[in-house]
Parts: sequence; C-alpha cells; structure tokens
Amino acid sequence: MEEVVTNPVVQENIIQWAARFMNEGGIFMWIIAIVWCVGVAIAIERLKAYFKFDIDGTSLMGNIKKNVISNQVQDAIQTCSESNALLPFVMKNGLKRANQSKEQIQDALEASILETVPKIEKRLPFLALMANLSTLLGLLGTIQGLIQSFAAVAQAAASEKAQLLAEGIAVAMNTTALGLISAISLMVIHAILMARGEKMVQEIEENSVKLLDLLATKKGPVSIDKAA
Repeated sequence: MEEVVTNPVVQENIIQWAARFMNEGGIFMWIIAIVWCVGVAIAIERLKAYFKFDIDGTSLMGNIKKNVISNQVQDAIQTCSESNALLPFVMKNGLKRANQSKEQIQDALEASILETVPKIEKRLPFLALMANLSTLLGLLGTIQGLIQSFAAVAQAAASEKAQLLAEGIAVAMNTTALGLISAISLMVIHAILMARGEKMVQEIEENSVKLLDLLATKKGPVSIDKAA
C-alpha cells in the first residue's frame, strides 16, 4: 500500500505575511509606506497639539463672566494666563483692554483670533497631500505591474510567462491595496482633525463675541495690572 506524502502547510505570522506583501509589491510599496508614515506622524503631532490647545470653553467663559461682573477682571486675566490653550489666550488679550472702547476690545480679539487660527490649521494641508499622494502612487504601482504583466506575455518564454505574469499582477494588486489603505486612513484622520479644528475656531469666535458684549455693557472702570 502506497503512502500519500503531503507537503506540510507553512502558516505565516502577521510579520511574515506583511514582509511578503511588501516585497511582492515592488519599490512603490515602500514609497507608499513612507508617505503613510509621514501622514501618521503629522496626525499624531496635530492630535497632541489639539489636546494642548483645547479647553472647556463653557466653564472658562462662566468663570470670566463671574469675575467681570464682580469687577475682578484681574482675576479673570490670571485664570487665562494659567492655561496654554488658545481660547484663554484670546480672552486674555480682550480682557486687558476692558477699560477701553468697544472697538479697541474688538480689534484686540480679532487680532488674537487671526494669530490662533493658523496654529489650528497648521500642517493639515500636508496631511491631505499625503492622502492624495498615496492614491497616485498606488495607481502608478498598478500601471507598473500591468506593464510588467504585458511584457511577460509578449516577450518571455512560455515556461516563464506564468511566473512573470503572476509577479506583475502581484505588483499591481498590492500597490493598489496599500495605496488605498493609506489614502483612506489618512483621509479619515484628516476629516476628524478638520472637524476638531473647526470646532475650536467656532468656540473661540463665539466666546469672543460674548466677551465683547460683556465688556461693552460693563459699567464703570476696572482695575487691571498692566504687567499681566
């Protein structure tokens, strides 16, 4: 009785599979991976910055309103100075002009907003660029794989056609897949960061209007330490 010899199935772990996936895709796989890593690094930096810049605007404005009404503007300025967030920075510059006219307070608030908005939007266009680059590089890798496949069919020997055709298809499919994975993930992250940034800008503008109205309707002079 003959024994049937079967080849054992070698199972790959995730690292081995990823290495094979990258190698089969060719040079464009590594370029897309670099672009993806750059995009992720930008996203991480922006997330850390947003955690630093953001603050509970409702609570801060409530504290400022209480101090202004009780004629303790200096305490409100001190509260804003203790935070590295953007909203307290804007509020502090407005509070420093509490004794001046409404137009002067408004100018201070608008100038501060113009200074803070670029900090929120910083590097976000580059993140969108990384997403677009991933898509285009994936498409370029796909074209390279198709060219390689057509060359195999047209020029290679019959015994080599199958292998070369498979290699070309692997390049095309792998680069397409990685390019789309990179682009989709970066686009989602970009959308989330944009929404978070717009929320902060909206909160700054909304509370600036509230502060302007509060200071404009405040009666009587207030004591402000010019060195604050």
